[in-house]
Amino acid sequence: MKSLLLFAVVLGAAATHAQAQQVGAPYPVWSDVDKARYATIIADTSYIKEHYKKSEFQVPMRDGVKLYTIVYAPNDADKVRYPIMLNRTPYAIGPYKSARMKLNLGPSTEMMHEGYIFVYQDVRGRYMSEGTFIDVRPEKEVHKSKTDVDEGTDTFDTIEWLLKNKQAPKNNGRVGQWGISYPGYYTATGLLARHPALKAASPQAPIADWFWDDFHHNGAFFLPHAFNFLASFGLPRPQPTPTGNPAFKHGTPDGYDFFMKMGPLKNADARYYKGQVGFWNDLVEHPNYDEFWQARDLRPHLKNLQPGTAVLTVGGFNDAEDLFGALHIYSAIEKQNPGLRNSLVMGPWVHGGWARGPGEIVGNVAYGAAPSLYYQKDIEAPFFKAYLKDGKPANLPEATVFESGTNQWRTFDAWPPKAAQDKMLYFQPNGKISFEKPTSGTEFDQFVSDPAHPVPFSEATTTGMTREYMTDDQRFASRRPDVLTYQTDVLTAPLTLAGPIEALLQVATTGTDADWVVKIIDVYPDNTPDNPRVNPSVHLGGYQQMVRSEVMRARFRNSFSKPEPFTPGQITAVPFTVQDLMHTFQPGHRLMVQVQSTWFPLVDRNPQKYVDNIYKADEADFQAATHRLYHSAANASQLAVKVLP
Repeated sequence: MKSLLLFAVVLGAAATHAQAQQVGAPYPVWSDVDKARYATIIADTSYIKEHYKKSEFQVPMRDGVKLYTIVYAPNDADKVRYPIMLNRTPYAIGPYKSARMKLNLGPSTEMMHEGYIFVYQDVRGRYMSEGTFIDVRPEKEVHKSKTDVDEGTDTFDTIEWLLKNKQAPKNNGRVGQWGISYPGYYTATGLLARHPALKAASPQAPIADWFWDDFHHNGAFFLPHAFNFLASFGLPRPQPTPTGNPAFKHGTPDGYDFFMKMGPLKNADARYYKGQVGFWNDLVEHPNYDEFWQARDLRPHLKNLQPGTAVLTVGGFNDAEDLFGALHIYSAIEKQNPGLRNSLVMGPWVHGGWARGPGEIVGNVAYGAAPSLYYQKDIEAPFFKAYLKDGKPANLPEATVFESGTNQWRTFDAWPPKAAQDKMLYFQPNGKISFEKPTSGTEFDQFVSDPAHPVPFSEATTTGMTREYMTDDQRFASRRPDVLTYQTDVLTAPLTLAGPIEALLQVATTGTDADWVVKIIDVYPDNTPDNPRVNPSVHLGGYQQMVRSEVMRARFRNSFSKPEPFTPGQITAVPFTVQDLMHTFQPGHRLMVQVQSTWFPLVDRNPQKYVDNIYKADEADFQAATHRLYHSAANASQLAVKVLP
């Protein structure tokens, strides 16, 4: 019994350490490598009790609202001036009002042992803080009064209090901020405080714009992720409380079946939410990229940042939630702040995986020895130490990026790499794809897309958006008649793709609306040996590893603000961006591309009959349609890729 309790405690420690837990979100199964860290975690827990003092405060903001803040300061903070590390979160900073402490402090064990003053704060309107919570609160360019607040002003006021209030521990006057996922968003908004003491900030898996992060991809709705998250997180909190809402109970482990039985999206509120989830109602009323979403785009605000602040943005290529945010926060800062010390790290990780274990395996794919530990020890800890303790620039490259396929870290002076060459992959007849333009053969391939029988996104039985789906074997999909499959010949030399992919599909449909899904896949040789470290029932010979995927709600092909229907039977161009990757297809492998129109329940079903608002569609609006993908010389469907020599 004691060993089981210890197991649960350690798992909880890892979740707390990640600072990225979302209510109801599943954690990956721990491997033997993870279990080997138990002794270290228990030792860290003892270290915190012996070396840190915990204090709790209600920190006043300029409008009088008080934010609940817990400070862990080294015992010798009165003698040694430590820098401050700030983490602002909507996910609870407890344990509250007790002698109990967190089981891990800071971004990593490395930094906890180096010594910092770690400050955790419930953001406005969450858990023990006062005020009203607003999801992705719009940032303001001008603040006209004390009541004109946003996350930037709350961050500024918090830093001021920590530096100047006599109750706060003495410090060296330098502040760093970090956070993963929603706390990563608060780290990015913290840059808008433009406080001179904020010397280093690391937005990790941050939200950049919720019309592309998490809940939407190119206008398509990520159903289980949004539904499950909002069913708990989205419930109102009328008074400060130390407890969160319970996770939603589906009544079945089968999410495909659950969401099919739920029917059209409008049934979600009628059957389950009962009008209590305000942000769901916002989603329903704002299906297009209108002023509601535009006000929640953080990127335009990330300009004229404090020159003395260095930024390290971190993301994972297998992040099912906020891959867009990491890439676009980095890019926006880079473009709008010439001369600012701004770096990017992209690893092979799932959402927050760099803080959740060694990061060696995602699903059935292994990525070499401990990429997370390399990041923590050689990138993250030196970054904060340089700016917060040493008072000098960190010796870091512009971009540190993990190349899957070869499982190696690479550094670049820009992202995407300047050396990457633009090339075009063309869909061909007979299930081929190559760098040659099509010249003859059939003009198109077609399939029937039926919303009543959508293509599943995974073979797993799950009610959620599994983090592992981004590396899953796609053989189950390539064998369906409503999935088009194209592949290269067997490669005789390495092929490395680095950066975003620009898709341009030439399509037609018998309906008036459609979604288009593109999946980039690495097909292993048939004689690939199994990996003893992954599920023994998984055979890697012929494995079709998804390395990148994206969906486009084609009503938005010309504008995300002004959708428009298809004309049945008319060949129509559908352009969209497939998010960045860094992957080498090895000799003996093939590059495969799959194209489909449903991806359920990861993406909600498109009725395929144009309606003004899919969130309000009726069951009768859903209809089967025949879709065509053209690959003729006159109408060539293609993928613009960046090939690294």
